[in-house]
Amino acid sequence: MPRPRTRSSGFSPSAEVLAALLAAAALLAAAAEPTVLEVGKFSAARPGGPLPTGWRPLEFRKIPRHTDYRLVVDGETVVVEARSQAAASGLVRPLHLDPTGYPILEWRWRVLNLIDKANVHEKSGDDYPARIYVTFEYDPSRLGFIERSKFEAVKLLYGEYPPLAAIDYIWEAHAPQGTIVPNPYSGRVEMFVVESGRERLGTWIAERRDVLADYRRAFGEDPPAISGVALMTDTDNTGESATAYYGDIVFRKR
Repeated sequence: MPRPRTRSSGFSPSAEVLAALLAAAALLAAAAEPTVLEVGKFSAARPGGPLPTGWRPLEFRKIPRHTDYRLVVDGETVVVEARSQAAASGLVRPLHLDPTGYPILEWRWRVLNLIDKANVHEKSGDDYPARIYVTFEYDPSRLGFIERSKFEAVKLLYGEYPPLAAIDYIWEAHAPQGTIVPNPYSGRVEMFVVESGRERLGTWIAERRDVLADYRRAFGEDPPAISGVALMTDTDNTGESATAYYGDIVFRKR
């Protein structure tokens, strides 16, 4: 009677089937992930109506005058109009996102005027006609004892931890395009000058940034999870006025 054949690998048929199923499941899961995540689909909103789901005002206790934000039609598209007169506030969308999976941030904006007294190095000049913030989740393992204590104090006061860090993409009046500088109010916020000067005022500009690479460049390490995106037009420090428009905001896979 012939002897039954044995598998030299020691790998059973059932194990092979399981491995194939797991590999297929991983491929399906990867395929199910969208290439684009729309975090600010303003174009689908109604002019004069409410903000898209998840967006809310961002106001500051010590600043009594707030920027006026509303949904308007510009051309044939609904966008956010921001008008600020010696005021400051923003719009924010909290989220939880892995920047290694979706590192590319894209948005459109249009600025009508600059802020003459803007100065990226001074608190008195920390005003910009348009900003896009990306914030990153608090991670106590990245901080020393004193810094952790400061974050705990903020949580006691406001009920939640502030972001660990933020990148602030700005349209500046004087600093050259490509400048990277700490915000004068916080060393945990790095500002990237993505547009500068008057040449492209009044024109819709499409921006694309690699947030993962920008964080590594600004802070010298890999980022924690993204905790939110915000837009802001502010003129409270200089007392000037500014008008800007913001289009859809998305994150993309590389």
